[in-house]
Amino acid sequence: MDHYLDIRLLPDPEFPAPILMNALFAKLHRALVAQSTTDIGISFPGATPSHLGGVMRLHGSAARLDTHMDIGAISPVPDAAGHCQVRRVQSKSSAERLRRRYLKRHPEVDEETAAQQIPNEAERRLALPYLRIKSSSSDQQFLLFIQQRPEVHQQTGDFNSYGLSSTATIPWF
Repeated sequence: MDHYLDIRLLPDPEFPAPILMNALFAKLHRALVAQSTTDIGISFPGATPSHLGGVMRLHGSAARLDTHMDIGAISPVPDAAGHCQVRRVQSKSSAERLRRRYLKRHPEVDEETAAQQIPNEAERRLALPYLRIKSSSSDQQFLLFIQQRPEVHQQTGDFNSYGLSSTATIPWF
């Protein structure tokens, strides 16, 4: 992870930045899936607690980034860069998921009773920025919540087809 490439969204009067970021991320995901890539990570240096901002940063070797992009200069990572883990976080408390689990454990209960036992208000939402994407394997839309955690030490490892990893870190600057 010695090089990076920033992809900046330009303001668009017709589409807000989150919609443009969703489209950009979907294209990147399709490319990473098609090439079975595990050595490119992503980060969002302009992220806030409510949105991912207007910059997607790709991390990897210069040669690997060059095979994926033809849009700008690939730059070396600054020497003083820290480390950050960028990972997916899934909510374990969606009301629908809790009902499905309840019905599995209690086959004698019908769906209406489960809905009464576990109302929508039982659901806890994640307070993290997210992307709305469509899975290339199931064709279903879902929210992909992103957590960026600064780390003290660099960790090597593979990245999934979203450019995320629960173990590996990327340079953070």
